Amino acid sequence: MYKSHVLVCGGTGCTSSNSNEIILKLKEEIEKSGINEEVCIIKTGCFGLCAQGPIMVVYPEGSFYSNVKVDNIPRIVREHLKCGNPVRELLYEETVKGDEIRSLNETPFYAKQKRIALNNCGFIDPENIEEYIAMDGYMALCKAITQMSPDEVIKEIKDSGLRGRGGGGFKTGVKWERAAKNKDDQKYVCCNADEGDPGAFMDRSILEGDPHAVLEAMAIAGYAIGASKGYIYVRAEYPIAVKRLEIAIKQAREYGLLGKDILSSGFDFNVDLRLGAGAFVCGEETALLTSIEGKRGEPRPRPPFPAVKGLFKKPTILNNVETYANIPLIILKGADWFSSMGTQNSKGTKVFALGGKINHTGLVEVPMGTTLREIVEEIGGGLPDGKKFKAAQTGGPSGGCIPKEYLDVGMDYDNLIKIGSMMGSGGLIVMDENTCMVDIAKFFLEFTVDESCGKCTPCRVGTKRLLELLDKITQGKGTLEDLDKMEQLCYYIKDNSLCGLGQTAPNPVLSTLRYFRDEYESHVKEKICPAGVCKSLLKYIIDKNKCRGCTACARVCPIGAISGEIKKPHAIDQDKCIKCGACMNTCKFGAIDKM
Repeated sequence: MYKSHVLVCGGTGCTSSNSNEIILKLKEEIEKSGINEEVCIIKTGCFGLCAQGPIMVVYPEGSFYSNVKVDNIPRIVREHLKCGNPVRELLYEETVKGDEIRSLNETPFYAKQKRIALNNCGFIDPENIEEYIAMDGYMALCKAITQMSPDEVIKEIKDSGLRGRGGGGFKTGVKWERAAKNKDDQKYVCCNADEGDPGAFMDRSILEGDPHAVLEAMAIAGYAIGASKGYIYVRAEYPIAVKRLEIAIKQAREYGLLGKDILSSGFDFNVDLRLGAGAFVCGEETALLTSIEGKRGEPRPRPPFPAVKGLFKKPTILNNVETYANIPLIILKGADWFSSMGTQNSKGTKVFALGGKINHTGLVEVPMGTTLREIVEEIGGGLPDGKKFKAAQTGGPSGGCIPKEYLDVGMDYDNLIKIGSMMGSGGLIVMDENTCMVDIAKFFLEFTVDESCGKCTPCRVGTKRLLELLDKITQGKGTLEDLDKMEQLCYYIKDNSLCGLGQTAPNPVLSTLRYFRDEYESHVKEKICPAGVCKSLLKYIIDKNKCRGCTACARVCPIGAISGEIKKPHAIDQDKCIKCGACMNTCKFGAIDKM
């Protein structure tokens, strides 16, 4: 019997910060201390609080160590693991309150969270099927195929109110029902793990931390619709997720939980992986299915929808990773349990990848309807350096920007659509007062232009023309007529593009025009970027009253745009200046401003 279990995050974020080296050092120091028989080291998935990684938790105390360094390990082993005294100054500061060490769940980051999709992430070894089984893993599959009919499984999912977590929020049970009604010799269950939104890492973290939950859910879906084959389409840029999926599939087959005659029930179901090359358009369901077939990933016209004619022209259901991660607990605990959380039309919880200008970058899972303010200010810990909240981008390139007047909006599907954004897969990027909203719209549109598959003209050409207008505005060459042209073009692209990606591409432009039109007008009428971001509209000015003539700015200027004598005010040649900001960053007297 082990006295201590040491859980070390093995997700992508912590791995990039040397968590593997921390594990090696732990093993070395534990062996030196002679306590091998007393301490069990477990490499887990993401704990969620990515800003504090690498992360290590020691149970049974629950001591949460953050920003762990290899050099910290000998002391932690010597004082805590051997002698039972947690090293207080290395603990996550919000767990230390006076003489007490609080539970992690009492900290602001975790207190308002409700973990369903992330239920096992950070708590089990994702490469050990027995740990998943110990957490009631595969019990939902057992219940479904031994105690429920396929129709009863579908009814449970419908009654739960679960909506797809990957985009528009289509009702999961309805999708399954449509596929089940099609009588065909072969059907398919597919998982969309091609997470392409900038700043999104929800699905990756679930696959890295709890891959068996997705496999179990896909098997339940296969039983419900009458499918014997499943595919997980995962981007090749997720090497840890791919490795853990491969291990999980092999283990599930060895345990008889995938393959022929699962649990002696007569039900057959198997899963294979397909690696994507990182094309954003393959996040669209029909393009993804086309790519699985070995063809170029381009969308197909709908109808027919995949539930009728999908992969290899057979009935197919496609859900994303987070959607599947909810399924086992819904089957185990029931539709009423799941639907008791959330709002009237958006049941359950939602995982957000919280990033941008926020203190607590990481993964959060909250009940639907939790306000943006609660997520940003309480869970996220507010903005760094005392900056003011300006906007939040949800839904990635397909979403929109939420201004500060909607900080108290409940985050659910319907509310976000009403204010010109969308849930999308769950990326949530926070922006402060120094963000230029015109530049943000341009950033997302550049991404869409690069990632357009080019199949339809409205998306291929329309987004390019839209980007040209934004470029013109950020260079100080725009006109008020250009703003009207942009709006008209946005609606044309939305109404005429072939797939959902093209139809939603104008959303960042439309939402910023709607809520931050004054910034566009400043760029156009006054030729000023209020946030001081757009380089073509920037000017660096030296205040002659503050300048000491120290020459530091002139020495760092890469193109010699600054002139002046020693101990006399200097000046910047605006025709030469490349707006790099090196001068302003160097000046110790606050004599240089940008405007």
